[in-house]
Amino acid sequence: MAQTSVSAAATPAARFSARRLSTAIAIVLVLYFLVAYIILPAAWKAYVHHHTAIDETPGITLTGDGHPGDPLNIALIGSQDDLLRIMKAAGWFRAEALGLKSDVKIAADTVLARSYDTAPVSNLFLYGRKEDFAFEQPVGNDPRKRHHVRFWKSPQVDAEGCPAWMGSATYDERVGVSHTTGQITHHISGDVDAERDHIFATLEKTGELTDVEYIDGFHKVLKGVNGGGDTWHSDGRLLSGVILSE
Repeated sequence: MAQTSVSAAATPAARFSARRLSTAIAIVLVLYFLVAYIILPAAWKAYVHHHTAIDETPGITLTGDGHPGDPLNIALIGSQDDLLRIMKAAGWFRAEALGLKSDVKIAADTVLARSYDTAPVSNLFLYGRKEDFAFEQPVGNDPRKRHHVRFWKSPQVDAEGCPAWMGSATYDERVGVSHTTGQITHHISGDVDAERDHIFATLEKTGELTDVEYIDGFHKVLKGVNGGGDTWHSDGRLLSGVILSE
């Protein structure tokens, strides 16, 4: 009778231990699933497509006289031919070079309210040189307003030999006098994130862009003033994507 009583008393403890073991096994399985099927694939994807140039590029461009320029907010990964192709397909015009002829034309078109789809942009500098390409989208027939972006080819390339085209996208909302130099210039909208998102919206419509992602914390400083005296603000994220090669 004594042995039966001891056995009966041990049964609840044994059941409790079994429940704890089952719970532990369930937790381990859940953690394995999260790590193996969600966390590691996401981390690997970010590692593969996060171009090294992005981490090694300063977040702000410079004007020719060394003032802070516009912030960088986009990156496209691909060859030069890929960049030119997708921008054309997305409805962007390549800006002409600065010069007396283009200066006279943009002044006349501003007065006469005529569109100038390939109007030049002022030079900004990154990697010690001015932009490699600039593109724009006109807004109606008013050359004072336009979407535009400058691109610089990164010195670094990825495993496929493709550079990152680091871009500064801003929206010109009016023409005025630079607050720092006194020269005639376009003044930008302060919401540089809106222009960043606008450009990628046009690019994604082409079907030639993949692996689009926001890179958090690219900018540690979330507001500033450019060389023309215009204030800007950002959520600090860079938007990047890989251009599909033909």
